[in-house]
Amino acid sequence: MLFHIPGIFSPAEVAQIRQALEQAEWVDGKVTAGYQSAKAKHNLQLPEDSPLARDISESMLQRLWLNPLFMSAALPHKVFPPLFNCYTAGGSFDFHIDNAIRQVRNSPERVRTDLSATLFFTEPDEYDGGELVIQDTFGTQRIKLPAGDLLLYPATSLHKVEAVTRGARLASFFWTQSLVREDSQRSLLFEMDQAIQSLTRDVPEHPALIQLTGNYHNLLRRWAEV
Repeated sequence: MLFHIPGIFSPAEVAQIRQALEQAEWVDGKVTAGYQSAKAKHNLQLPEDSPLARDISESMLQRLWLNPLFMSAALPHKVFPPLFNCYTAGGSFDFHIDNAIRQVRNSPERVRTDLSATLFFTEPDEYDGGELVIQDTFGTQRIKLPAGDLLLYPATSLHKVEAVTRGARLASFFWTQSLVREDSQRSLLFEMDQAIQSLTRDVPEHPALIQLTGNYHNLLRRWAEV
């Protein structure tokens, strides 16, 4: 499933982050690409050890762990520290599938990439091209989200970023290792959780709530890997 999670950052916060990113020193985006992906990747990236990257990354992670929609959809176990890229002057990233395992820089920790995510820092009308194109069992999707919004999607998906022919596309990208590896199982749990929340809001005394909530946690207990 694809999840559009709005408002990770407010417009004022996006403006502040963009100002800092536009003044940053960027490097070739191939530095974090695998062998095959490097052939297809043509963009710029903020160095992983950049103080600016660390500051924005920490702020993002704090918000993600407090975001109910992200928590329900991703069921996160580990989140790879967010990275930052810039596409401009024809920059693109051809079709690829993300590496299955990512090694956290200067750390023995590894993250299995169950879910990929892109957080946009540029409004869609500020650049031409730059669509995130995702192919999976749900068909082909072409996506440009408002600045401050996040797209979450299965890392098993074949995807690309179209060439940016005007302006610049600034974004963050990262991966999540979920408590539940299988996308179909996560989707079922998400739909159950949303139903529980709706019932809790609309008919909080309904007796089925106890059974439905119990079934949710029993499925999570069955499928979770910790």
